Amino acid sequence: MKKIGSNTVRDGCASMTGMAIFVQEVGAVEAPAVVLLHGVGTSGWMWTKQVSALAGDMHVLVPDLPGHGQSNMHPWISIADTAQLVAEVISARAPGGRAHVVGLSLGGYVAAHLAATAPEVVIGAIVSGVNVLPFPNPGRLRLLGTLMAPVMKWGPVLRANARALNVPAADIDGYQSAARATSRQAFRRVSDEALGFRLAAQAADSPCPVLAVAGENEHDLTRRSLADIAAAFPHGEACLAPGVGHAWNGEKPGLFTDMIRARVTGDRLPQELVSVR
Repeated sequence: MKKIGSNTVRDGCASMTGMAIFVQEVGAVEAPAVVLLHGVGTSGWMWTKQVSALAGDMHVLVPDLPGHGQSNMHPWISIADTAQLVAEVISARAPGGRAHVVGLSLGGYVAAHLAATAPEVVIGAIVSGVNVLPFPNPGRLRLLGTLMAPVMKWGPVLRANARALNVPAADIDGYQSAARATSRQAFRRVSDEALGFRLAAQAADSPCPVLAVAGENEHDLTRRSLADIAAAFPHGEACLAPGVGHAWNGEKPGLFTDMIRARVTGDRLPQELVSVR
């Protein structure tokens, strides 16, 4: 346990269903809880700017998902299994056993499944960069994922990925370190599972408010998925973040943080976000 300013930081493992995953915990324990779920090939590191901005008045929980970061010794099983692990983190560490959940990319898939299947622990969810539509040529994409796995930690590949994600220059070293901590097993399984991801049927009965978001410059399938995700949940909404791509929490960290804060406090979303209907 250590201090960052006036905030208590608790870094440690949460043991659930026979598995221990690493969870960074920052802020006052009695404050509203926010869980930040990272993307594939990175770790809770990607939320550094949001953690710094939110920790003053929120209870922030940042897990490293199985196969990633400081949880990289624990094999990735599935999105559903990981959602259950996150639900147990919330039950154990959030006030009243409930939290706001924010996920980007892989984290968005986990958050969407969690909002559908375990709404009792989710006050509200933000899911960014999630595709629920069929990919063209999924077999070819699976083959590409298999071929990429052995070289995913190679410097030129990491630099190319960072450019594709528009990772800010100041964050390149952190991105590469987080990527190198990802297990190849997790990379292969997550890539394969995401290709066939569909929202759980329980979404239709979930009382959880869900905000689906995508960067304006994301893949067309991801942008078109917004309306489907919002329609799947009785309390679903969708919006676009202008001028950014997939990893936009790093491109426009202030806007991303303001969006989270608005959903937690019940305020209006930032005007810069464009509603999708």
